[in-house]
Amino acid sequence: MTRLIVEADGGSRGNPGPAGYGSVVKDAATGEVLAERAESIGVATNNVAEYRGLLAGLQAAAGIDPEASVEVRMDSKLVVEQMSARWQIKHEDIRRLAREAQAVFPAERVRYTWVPRAQNAHADRLANEAMDAAASGRPLHLADRPREPEHAQTAPRASVPDHAGEPTTLLLARHGRTADTLRGAFAGRDGADPPLSPEGEADASRLAAVLRRLGSPSSPLPALPAVDAVVASPLLRSQGTAKVAAERLGVDVGTDADWAEASFGAWDGLTYAEIAGRDPDGLGAWYGDPAVAPPGGESFDQLAVRVRRARERTVAAHAGRCVLVVTHGGPVRVVVREALDAGPATLWRLRVTPAALSAVRFWPDGGVEIVTVNADVQLDG
Repeated sequence: MTRLIVEADGGSRGNPGPAGYGSVVKDAATGEVLAERAESIGVATNNVAEYRGLLAGLQAAAGIDPEASVEVRMDSKLVVEQMSARWQIKHEDIRRLAREAQAVFPAERVRYTWVPRAQNAHADRLANEAMDAAASGRPLHLADRPREPEHAQTAPRASVPDHAGEPTTLLLARHGRTADTLRGAFAGRDGADPPLSPEGEADASRLAAVLRRLGSPSSPLPALPAVDAVVASPLLRSQGTAKVAAERLGVDVGTDADWAEASFGAWDGLTYAEIAGRDPDGLGAWYGDPAVAPPGGESFDQLAVRVRRARERTVAAHAGRCVLVVTHGGPVRVVVREALDAGPATLWRLRVTPAALSAVRFWPDGGVEIVTVNADVQLDG
C-alpha cells in the first residue's frame, strides 16, 4: 500500500481577512514532493482556510493513489483534534468542510498528527503566497507547478517484500561524548553516570540539526521520515542529548530504563588497556561469548533481553511512526544484530560512534529492514 504524507496550512490577514491555503503531498518513504496546492480564497477566517488546505491536500493525495494510507501533518491543534474526533466542531461552515475531507479517504486510512509550525514550513510558505495574492486582489490557484530542484536526492526504495501494515522506524542514536568517552573508559548503567562534555553538547546540537531536517527536501538522509517522538535511556548523557533534540523537534522526551547501557561491574570507569592489564582472561572471554559478563556486570545476552523488551514497548507505543531512541553503544549493537539475525561476532563488527544514527524498520507482520547504520552526518553551514 502506498503511504503518503499531506502537510497543510492556511490563514488569513485579519481573521476574517484576505485568506489562502497551501498543501504538499509527499512520499512517506522517501520524502519526495509529489504534489503542491495553493489558492487564494478571498475573505475568510483562519479556520476555514486551514480546512480548505486540508481538503485540497487530501484531494491531491487521492489523485495520486486513491488506495493510499495517509498521514496528515498540520500545525493547527484545532484541526488535528477535530478531525481525530476528540474535539467537537461547532460551526456549520467548518462541519461542512470536515465532512468533505472525511469523504476523500476511509477513516481507517487517515491519521492526523500535530507538528510544530517549523516542521510545516513548506505548506506554510505556500499558504503565505496565497494570502499575499488575496491581500493584493490577485487570484492564485496553484496545482503541480514546476518545483525548484530539491537539495536531497530521492532515496530508492529498498528491495524488500511488500510487508503488511505500516512500519515503525526506530532511529537509534548513541549519546554525545562525555569525559569517559574521550578517554575511552567503560561507562555502564551502574557507574558514575557522567553528563555530556562540552564536546558532547556540540554533538547533541549537531544531531538535533540533522533530525530537524528529516522528512524535508533538504534531508541529509532522504530514506528516513520526520521524527514523531523521542525516547531515551535514563542516563545523564542520553537525557542531555535527547532533550536538545526534542526541544528542536517540539516534542517531549519519554524515558525507558531498559534502553540504558549494559552494566560493566568491576570494569566500570576503566579503559580497555586498564582492563586488559588487570583481567586479560575475563576480557577475552567477554569478547568471545555473549553469555559471559564482566565481574559483577551484565552479559550481552542479558542486555539483549531487556533491550528487546524496550524495543517491543517502543514499537507498540508508537506504531507506524518514526521514533528517535537516544541510547548507548551496547543497545544499538543488540538491535542491529537481531535485525540482521546474525551471530554474536556481529556485535564487535559494528561501529557505533557518538551522535551517529542507525535506523531499523519493524512491520506488524514481523518484517524487519535496516535502513542505515552509524550514519554520522556533518551538515554544511
